[in-house]
Amino acid sequence: MKKHVLTAMLLAAGLTLTGSLSFCASAQEETELPETETAAEAGEEDDENYDTGDASLDDPRNQDEIGEKELLVVSFGTSFNDSRRLTIGAIEEKLQETFPEWSVRRAFTAQIIIDHIEKRDGIHMDNVTEALERAVENGVRTLVVQPTHLMDGLEYHDLEAELAEYADVMDIYLGTNLLSSEEDKKAVAGIITEEMASYDDGETAIVFMGHGTEAESNGVYEEMQNILTEEGYENFYIGTVEAEPTLEDVISALEEKEYKKVVLRPLMVVAGDHANNDMAAEDDPESWYSILTDKGYEVTCVLEGLGQIPAVRDLYAAHAQETVEQALSE
Repeated sequence: MKKHVLTAMLLAAGLTLTGSLSFCASAQEETELPETETAAEAGEEDDENYDTGDASLDDPRNQDEIGEKELLVVSFGTSFNDSRRLTIGAIEEKLQETFPEWSVRRAFTAQIIIDHIEKRDGIHMDNVTEALERAVENGVRTLVVQPTHLMDGLEYHDLEAELAEYADVMDIYLGTNLLSSEEDKKAVAGIITEEMASYDDGETAIVFMGHGTEAESNGVYEEMQNILTEEGYENFYIGTVEAEPTLEDVISALEEKEYKKVVLRPLMVVAGDHANNDMAAEDDPESWYSILTDKGYEVTCVLEGLGQIPAVRDLYAAHAQETVEQALSE
């Protein structure tokens, strides 16, 4: 049975295609999970009083002349220009270096971010539909889609559904998200603890802020916390801004020990609105920085997304490698 016929049958039956299962198709994304952008991330003019960097330094990767083989990197996106270039852009560059015979292109799933960047900076980012239509118009025959999602959240499933709409047009192979396996979770736990090792002095709690999701995959955060604890990283904690574990859960854990300092860092691909505002804003009494400072801790914020870590980019490349090999073997 042909792949696109099987795909259509599964979707009609209400089943979800996941992982690196291949099919002929179209796309949509999320990087941390089902994010609902705040006014600051959307860049509403009344609220935007921050400098996020020079957008012209970032490559939107929406060029034509793609060729027959495309590697589409699908991300939720961010309007923070420097972070976008240093995280999503760096991941894309890593994939282009790893797969020089493939044309690496970009798609964002957050339309509010796409619209804001275009209005503010005059630069257009393709959404998933636009990227897929561009692939069709350019005669792409084989499309590998590598999401920068952390987990199998709601937008990852939206991506699967949109890809399925192009089942009769081209062969599409959907890669796995960053934390798709136990091996991935242990690898990322090792990466982030090594990255923050200089802060682990016994008197400092290292707290990572995840996004959180209503999807069942939110359990990944608890799994990551368990791995950190089991591996002996007792001063590392994970909370989420929109789900569980909450900041209150983290604070309860901190109060069981005699920490004097707390270091905050996003457990997200980008350091965008949540990192800059919900986590690090010194003038917002509801930010994690302010709440923990009021608790008496000396708080330091590391405004760097996971995409800035070379080892994380290597892991994305390894995921894409598996999918590319599958595509070339069929």
